[in-house]
Amino acid sequence: MGNKAAAKLRAQLAEEGIIVCPGVQDGLAARVCLQQGFKNLYMTGAGTAISLLGMPDLGLTTADDMVRNAGTIAGLDRSVPVIADADTGFGGPVMVARTVERYILAGVAGLHIEDQVTTKRCGHLLGKELVDTDTFVARIRAADAARRRLDDDIVLIARTDALQSYGFDEAIARLKAAVAAGADVAFLEGMNSVDEMGRAAKAMAPTPCLLNMVSGGVTPLVPAAQAQELGFKIAIWPCFAMTAAYLAYQKVAKELMETGAVAERTAEDGKTVVGGIREIFDLCGLEECAAFDKEMGGKSFANGV
Repeated sequence: MGNKAAAKLRAQLAEEGIIVCPGVQDGLAARVCLQQGFKNLYMTGAGTAISLLGMPDLGLTTADDMVRNAGTIAGLDRSVPVIADADTGFGGPVMVARTVERYILAGVAGLHIEDQVTTKRCGHLLGKELVDTDTFVARIRAADAARRRLDDDIVLIARTDALQSYGFDEAIARLKAAVAAGADVAFLEGMNSVDEMGRAAKAMAPTPCLLNMVSGGVTPLVPAAQAQELGFKIAIWPCFAMTAAYLAYQKVAKELMETGAVAERTAEDGKTVVGGIREIFDLCGLEECAAFDKEMGGKSFANGV
């Protein structure tokens, strides 16, 4: 049947307008974004490390962690393309190819592979170490070979973190070498100004470029319309859901610690609990599960849910 999500993402890349991807770290964040009508999702690697391991983004997640989380998010709605972080590919060319194949089988529409060493770190931290250009290109070439072996359309995004250590010209040269090796989209991480953002998109044209918007990071935050004007085709906001969750958790944990209870919020009718357990179950498909069971002849929910 082919990778319908990847085909849809490729069609979006060919259309006018910019693709805005909210970053989601788990199924609940993905469900909320789907409820709000987003047409694409982005699985954040930093968020995966934080939500699954409770650890910082320092290359601590395994390929198993990343593939499992990507598959969970992609499986919630197969009509919505998911772009997923694939870090460095988790090894040499053989491992990179295996990683890409696993992302394909998980239903991912696109993924990005970077040029940091295997013990990588978040692109908005200092002290990043990079592999040489040949090693980076070998990763992209292996990724391309893997998708061709599976006859798949998954979109390959080449990310470089070379700007911080080697400067703009070297970073662009690496991205162009990656595109020549099979990458479909260019991703320059850690740009420091709006001017630099525009220069990067222009230097890589006509290759579509991805812009990474991280609150508290080194790159200035711009709205989607401005990102499009600067020449970008994809804008990801990888940490927005994770940040919102952190702030909400912190607030309610403080309330519980100080008062010994958490007050319920109710709707205007004064009765319906906002954010109650039933509302969250419904968001995640409770009624759909019960209806499917009944349609198939099951009786698990005959007495209601």
